[in-house]
Amino acid sequence: MVLAPVQTRGPLQSAQAQLREAVEFLGYDEGVHANLSRARRELAVSIPLMRDDGSVEVLTGYRVQHNYSRGPAKGGVRFSESVDLDEVRALAMWMTWKCALIDVPFGGAKGGVSLDPARFSLRELERVTRRYTNEIAPLIGPERDIPAPDIGTDEQTMAWMMDAYSTSAGVLVPGVVTGKPIGVGGSQGRAAATSMGVVFIAMRALESLGLSPASATAAVQGFGKVGRDAALLLRRRGVRVLAVSDRYGAVAAPGGLDIDALALHVDTTGTVVGFPGAEPIDQAELLELDVDVLVPAAVEMAITEHNAPRIRAKVIVEGANGPTTPEADTVLEDRGVMVVPDILANAGGVVVSYLEWVQGKQRYWWTAAEVESKLSAKMDAGWEAVSWEARRTSRTLRQAATALAVRRVADAHRMRGLYP
Repeated sequence: MVLAPVQTRGPLQSAQAQLREAVEFLGYDEGVHANLSRARRELAVSIPLMRDDGSVEVLTGYRVQHNYSRGPAKGGVRFSESVDLDEVRALAMWMTWKCALIDVPFGGAKGGVSLDPARFSLRELERVTRRYTNEIAPLIGPERDIPAPDIGTDEQTMAWMMDAYSTSAGVLVPGVVTGKPIGVGGSQGRAAATSMGVVFIAMRALESLGLSPASATAAVQGFGKVGRDAALLLRRRGVRVLAVSDRYGAVAAPGGLDIDALALHVDTTGTVVGFPGAEPIDQAELLELDVDVLVPAAVEMAITEHNAPRIRAKVIVEGANGPTTPEADTVLEDRGVMVVPDILANAGGVVVSYLEWVQGKQRYWWTAAEVESKLSAKMDAGWEAVSWEARRTSRTLRQAATALAVRRVADAHRMRGLYP
């Protein structure tokens, strides 16, 4: 079937365009497309916050469950000024495909609160988190929907969410969230899991191109939750990281950055800007450097049709969700640039979230080595499935990955049937 074109203006339109292309390739009818293109549940909540100075500010939060045909919904909670319903819808849809592609028994969800965490004290963020948890509590739970950290949130946020939910339930419920501190039921390896997955996939991509890590170069956009550990792990694999950026600026060194020293600099100053031994560069310039591997690990829509013609990387490994627009994908495909899509490249986080969920249910925890081994096996299996499908169908890695994931979700719909 041929569906009406989707004009791409934001993350949701990008996600819808990717789904439309997969549905057309798979030959599904409009009913299947309609079912997969819409979220199953959406919730918007008001969060009144008592500020430390006694004033009251009302924030807005969201939780979207895109699909749960293959299991409980799963997806992060972000605290960011960019959070709105359409962004959350897009991220929830991508989570559905990511869980299906990497074959963990979850559906896709996402949530967040529209705020800039830098404007709020730690006590205020705790109050926001607890109130948000209370407002979305009817939708979440270990067998319903399991939140995790995302932009602007961390393991402390998850501990507060678990405590708020458990207090209402009257019993400890560690499985209600993942990404918790190890001391309250978290998993070894969860904090760096997304970055580890990115690097596992980057190594496989370099191998497929006949490139050795010891001679390879990289640039990493973003030095936060994903980018920082990705840069550290790439360097430890022998890759020279020539440039990194954060929200404040970017730095580069032709011979490669000392990533360990850079991490200490960021811990001290809060930014990569001013790092000794590196030169400042424009943030946009980083994306266009002549490197083997580009890791966009910041925000959505970083690579567009406007800068894609100037990107010189041989392979792009998407550490962020939705960093490349469909229009940019077309340009990059025409130029022979390999793009490893987010639903594969950054799936390490949801893999170890699944392992944490399993460990919490059985009250038995694996070692860091065991977790890393299971993560590596899942990521390798995902790479093999996607690269084989891409070769078999002569399509891009994103097209192959999305079609595989959509097929698995559609098959689950078909086998379960419609009720009533």
